[in-house]
Amino acid sequence: MSDVLFKPRGPGRVLVPLLLALATLVTLFPFYAMVILSLKPAVGLTFPDALIPSGLTFEAYEAVLGGNDLLRWVINTLVYSVVSVALVLLFASMAGYAFAKKRFPGRTAMFWSFLAMLMVPYHITLIPTFVMLSKMGGVNTYWGLIVPTLANAQATFLMRQFIAGIPDALIDAARVDGASDLRIFVQLILPLCRPILATLGLFVFLWHWNDFLWPLVIGQDPEMRTLTTGIAGLMREAQPLNETLAGSVVALAPIFLAYLFAQRHFTEGVAMTGVKG
Repeated sequence: MSDVLFKPRGPGRVLVPLLLALATLVTLFPFYAMVILSLKPAVGLTFPDALIPSGLTFEAYEAVLGGNDLLRWVINTLVYSVVSVALVLLFASMAGYAFAKKRFPGRTAMFWSFLAMLMVPYHITLIPTFVMLSKMGGVNTYWGLIVPTLANAQATFLMRQFIAGIPDALIDAARVDGASDLRIFVQLILPLCRPILATLGLFVFLWHWNDFLWPLVIGQDPEMRTLTTGIAGLMREAQPLNETLAGSVVALAPIFLAYLFAQRHFTEGVAMTGVKG
């Protein structure tokens, strides 16, 4: 029945695939241009001839990868992204379990107050957060970079909605068998939440990997630059275009690999979250 309702008919059979193909080309063209221009020599670029894949060279990648700065930026970005993902998922899953399955006074008011953080623009809290962390000695430190991003209201909301769909009978049966709350959370809730954890982990990783404003504010020392702030620094230092784009390609590679690794769980998590409403 669903196949009959959603199957294109008449001109739609040709028009829909053409529109999708056109949208795909438009979306992929900037990535194609970035890769091709990063493989071109630093001088003599004319458009649109520069977009033709001829006369390619890896000199820009040799210059970028041969420098010590890029390695330091990659390490900083990995620490920022990986540690943040692990802690955000831990805290969000614990809070989601408490809001979904525990009964305590003020639970609803506390949940909606926490969720109200989504309504507050990020830039409003930027200066107070920086002032507080600077007085605590968090400038140019990993913990100062990571800690302000851990209270993720969106992740907590999604975890709460997902865990709310887990039958209470499973938790009650575990309690009858003598399982503690910690054991129920670790051995029952977390395995069942694997699809949504993978989906959230990918989103949080992408957000931290591409984050620019907070690393720029808190990482004032060149040694604390991340890939985004480091590549922006290359543009300010009037580095050749091909080297700047080569750095962008290097920064994109881990994102692509992370999506390939989590693709199956990501698709399952999105589908299950949509079904649960």
